[in-house]
Amino acid sequence: MFSITEILITCGVALVLIIICATIAFKMGVEYRKKFAEAEIGGAENEAKKIIEEARVAAENLKRELLIEAKEEKHKLRTEFDKEMKEQKAELQRQEHRIQQKEENIDKKSEQIEKREEEVAKRNKELDHKLAEIQQIHTQQLEVLQKISGLSVEEAKQQLLNNIESEIRHEAAILVKDVIDKAKEEADQKAHEIVAGAIQRCAADHSAETTVSVVALPNDEMKGRIIGREGRNIRQLEALTGVDLIIDDTPEAVILSGFDPIRREIARLTLEKLIVDGRIHPARIEETVERSRKEVEAIIKQEGEHATFETGVHGLHPEIIKTLGRLRYRTSYGQNVLKHSIEVANLAGIMAGELGVDITLAKRAGLLHDLGKAIDHEVEGSHAVIGAELAKKYKENDTVVHAIMAHHGDVQPVSIIDCLVQAADSISAARPGARRENIETYIKRLEKLEEIANDFEGVEKSFAIQAGREIRIMVKPEVVSDETTVLMARDIVKRIEEEMEYPGQIKVNVIRELRSVDYAK
Repeated sequence: MFSITEILITCGVALVLIIICATIAFKMGVEYRKKFAEAEIGGAENEAKKIIEEARVAAENLKRELLIEAKEEKHKLRTEFDKEMKEQKAELQRQEHRIQQKEENIDKKSEQIEKREEEVAKRNKELDHKLAEIQQIHTQQLEVLQKISGLSVEEAKQQLLNNIESEIRHEAAILVKDVIDKAKEEADQKAHEIVAGAIQRCAADHSAETTVSVVALPNDEMKGRIIGREGRNIRQLEALTGVDLIIDDTPEAVILSGFDPIRREIARLTLEKLIVDGRIHPARIEETVERSRKEVEAIIKQEGEHATFETGVHGLHPEIIKTLGRLRYRTSYGQNVLKHSIEVANLAGIMAGELGVDITLAKRAGLLHDLGKAIDHEVEGSHAVIGAELAKKYKENDTVVHAIMAHHGDVQPVSIIDCLVQAADSISAARPGARRENIETYIKRLEKLEEIANDFEGVEKSFAIQAGREIRIMVKPEVVSDETTVLMARDIVKRIEEEMEYPGQIKVNVIRELRSVDYAK
């Protein structure tokens, strides 16, 4: 049996042997790995040297190839350069040759011009000599003529000018008459057909509207309720609507008077609603006025849209449609302006179709021609200018803008559309029953018409007939000739167009009558 001491000694010796063996094995492994790594490094260096050598050889080959290509390219460029230089040199030689030829031609022409100048100078001297002789002969002839005629040179010139002027005026009058007659023969029939056809195809109601509104009352007791205690109801209504209420003049009725037709319509609707409701006091009035204003605004928009739909004009700006609808409550000489605008649009479109012009553009210009009348009481200026500026503001077509501006002659027409809108406006305004004017304005217009005619020399008397649409002028036969009547009619027409405003057109009829009276004894 071994003792514990022997066992421990034996284990210690074994452990030391194990450590020694492990150390020897580790050193042997390290030596082996070192030798293996050195072998691999040596192989990699050999491989790298081999790759470097191959790259060097490839680079030398590439260098030789590039040098060869560069030499070939250089030779090619030199050849092309030599060829181009030869061509340029040849072209320069040709140009030099042409320039030499031109210089030779210029020298020849210069010599010819010098010779001609010498000839002209020689002829001028001869002409001066001949002119002096002619002047001397002319002076002698004038002296002889003065002695024969007994007139000085100035008197003879004046007499000759007077005779020429008389002959020219006579020939001008005949020419004007011939041109006018020929133009009428060619144009009247076609114009009559177009206008008559347009009027027949566009039949509109003959309606006229008043400038005041009348609201019927169920009884006269309602007037007291409308007035209210100490007049508070009527004051509130007038303040909110801007319309005057006339109560005492008409039994069982209230008259609304105001310069703005839209305000008058709001007041009319408000009063009718209050009468039906029966509750009339300031708060209720304010509420009803606001409701009526919204209702009128809706009607205005509907009327504008209806007008565009009826005429087939689309793509208008919403503000223009709204402004167009305001014309529903605007009248001109009693004619509703919105209906008039629709009628003008249809007439212009029909005539445009007959002439082969853009129908849509003509209708658009006709519908918007009186656009300015919707706001002419709010903005200064003529309604034509106001309407044109409004249309331009909302990016309307330039042709439409100019047609609006030109429809009353504020500017000269520049297109057929301008003339069509003018013609359609005149037709719509001048047809029987379309418009009315008060007696005072009517009489002043007739008097002005006769006054313009009587201002002309040779007029004996004049008569405005056909409600001012024709004027007949009697001239003195001993003062005015038949040919001069044509020129007089043209001059009177120009004066009327410049100084008067009138619907439609005015016919100027100059009449010359020569009577010879004798008595048998």
